[in-house]
Amino acid sequence: MLHSMTHLRSRPIAAGQLRAFEAVARHLNFRAASEELALTQSAVSRQIQSLEEDVGISLFYRHTRAVELTHAGGVLLRAVTPSLERIDGAVRQIRQSAGRKSVSLTTFASFASMWLIPRLEVFQRTHPDIDIRIDASDVSLDLEVSDVDLALRYAPASHVPPHAIRLFGEQITPVASPWLLKSGPRLKKPDDLANFTLIEAGDAHHTHLEWLTWRRWLDDHASPRLEAKRWLYFNYAYQMVQAALTGQGVVLARLPLIAESLASGDLVEPLANMRMNSPLAYWLIVGPRNVARPEVQAFCDWLKEQGAKTREAIGDGPDPDTVDQLD
Repeated sequence: MLHSMTHLRSRPIAAGQLRAFEAVARHLNFRAASEELALTQSAVSRQIQSLEEDVGISLFYRHTRAVELTHAGGVLLRAVTPSLERIDGAVRQIRQSAGRKSVSLTTFASFASMWLIPRLEVFQRTHPDIDIRIDASDVSLDLEVSDVDLALRYAPASHVPPHAIRLFGEQITPVASPWLLKSGPRLKKPDDLANFTLIEAGDAHHTHLEWLTWRRWLDDHASPRLEAKRWLYFNYAYQMVQAALTGQGVVLARLPLIAESLASGDLVEPLANMRMNSPLAYWLIVGPRNVARPEVQAFCDWLKEQGAKTREAIGDGPDPDTVDQLD
C-alpha cells in the first residue's frame, strides 16, 4: 500500500485535473465549475479527488453549502493559474499563426475612440490582410501572460517599463465650439471663464488625474477664486469633448486627443497661449512574446508614424529622459 501511494504521488499531474482544480478554486463551487467545463459535477469531483490523491493532501475544505481552499490548495492555485494562462496564450498564438494574421491591443476607451479608431482606416487600407482587435478598458493587462500583443498606455515615464516607446506627450488647453464663443460672452482671459459652463472629469479630484482639473489650471493662471457659471461632469474624456462639440460648455482638453478637431475648426482654442504642460505621455508597449511577429511589427511601425504626425501637429518636443525612444 505504501509503495502504491508513493508511486501515485510521484507521477505527473494530469492537465485535466489542473483545469478542474482551477475552475473549482475560482468559483468555489463544483456546480459552476462543471458548467464552465461542460462536465458533470460528479466528473469534476472525481478529477479533484484524483488530484488530491496524486498530491497527497486535501486541496479543499468541503462544507455543507460551500467550498474553501486549504493552505495547500492556495499554494497550488498560485502556480496553476499563470501556468494555464501561458499555455492558453501560446495555443492562441499558434492558432493565429496558422490562420489569418491579426494584432490585438489594449488601451483606454477615450484614447481608442478619439485617437486610434479615426486613424485606423489608413492602416486597414495599406494592410488589408491583418485583422485588428481592440480591447478598450481602463484595466492594465499583463502582456506576458495575456493574449494581447501590445498596449497603448497613458502614464508618466516612471510608470512604464524601460522598453516602452514614447509616442507623444501632451498639453492641457481650454477648448470650445466656435458657435458657442460667437453667440455667448467673450473669452479673452481666464477670468472670462466665470461666464461659462466648465466641463471636467467627475472623479479627477479623487484620482491621480487631479492635475487635469480646472482648479489646477486656474491656479496656474492666477485665477484661483474663479467660480464657473455652472459645472458639467463626465466619466470619460470623449464624453467631455462631445459635450464641448455640441456647445454645452468649455472643456479643459488633452491636446493630442483633440488636435484633429482643432485642425478642422470643430473646436477652437480661445486661450492658446495658456496651455499647461502635462506630466503624462502616451506610450506603446509590445508584449515580449509577440515583438518578432511581422504583423505586430507592421502595426507598431504604423503607430510610430502616426505618433510622429501627432507630435508635429501639437508641437510636442521629446522629453529629455525619453529622447532615445523617439524615432
